[in-house]
Amino acid sequence: MKPLKIATAQFENRSGDKGHNLSVIRQLAARAAADGADVIAFHECSVTGYTFARHLDREQMLELAEEIPSGPTVQALTDMARELGIVILAGLFEKDTAGLYKAYVCVDGNGLVAKYRKLHPFINPHLTPGDRYVVFDLLGWKCGILICYDNNVIENVRATALLGADIIFMPHVTMCTPSTRPGAGFVDPALWEDRHVDPTTLRQEFDGLKGRAWLMKWLPARAYDNAVYAVFSNPIGMDDDQLKNGCSMILDPFGDVIAECRKLDNDYAIATITPEKLQQAGGYRYRKARRPELYKDIIGQANVPEQKVVWMKG
Repeated sequence: MKPLKIATAQFENRSGDKGHNLSVIRQLAARAAADGADVIAFHECSVTGYTFARHLDREQMLELAEEIPSGPTVQALTDMARELGIVILAGLFEKDTAGLYKAYVCVDGNGLVAKYRKLHPFINPHLTPGDRYVVFDLLGWKCGILICYDNNVIENVRATALLGADIIFMPHVTMCTPSTRPGAGFVDPALWEDRHVDPTTLRQEFDGLKGRAWLMKWLPARAYDNAVYAVFSNPIGMDDDQLKNGCSMILDPFGDVIAECRKLDNDYAIATITPEKLQQAGGYRYRKARRPELYKDIIGQANVPEQKVVWMKG
């Protein structure tokens, strides 16, 4: 494997406005490609918008969703990737004869490289959970995808790594929402409107326990424990009526942040990833030391899934 330059992006999407969101994706992809990036990753539902979907009925979801790869979004992303010479990963809602899904696609100039369906969707009751992990070849590297909540179920990350992933793309729409954990909560949208006048107060909210401080409790561990590169992408600004804090970042297999978006604006950050770290990191040794006979029956025992999201109550 050769070193790879990956960009992770953040931007303020518009609910249901695919044309606008694709135009921003193109702008950021063009800038990242000019900076030498081989790949750029965007957030969950970056093409469609996300939080507003909690209000949509089935017919509205079907109108918003697309078939993959035959729909217009994959074609638009393919055209961009071909023109700009960069691989693009982005999210949207998918429909087929079996149901509606939260999807994330990887596209190059030849078309669809990989598609993943979120295993633990919740934003709309008409969504069907995905039923498989996805690991694919990308520019000489093995890559996986896990969307937002999927990464909080730690077995998903370990399983994707054990299937061979060196890089896991982790698109999110997260942080700045209420939770049972101390310090969590919404961030006042007025602070976003005043960000140029008072960036300090907004940054305190974004970086505190409502945002980045919570993220750093667990995201580095996913990379470290599994000896993978983690590419975290998250929107910034208003997503429907919720303010999101960006902090899109890339972490190496040591759990160290090697690139991060820090602007209070649309942005991207680039890191060069190298294969040597995959085996130098402690997680590689610990994976080699595993004794599955001790816990395979425990981890594999039956469980009735119960997924609760505090801020969606009522």
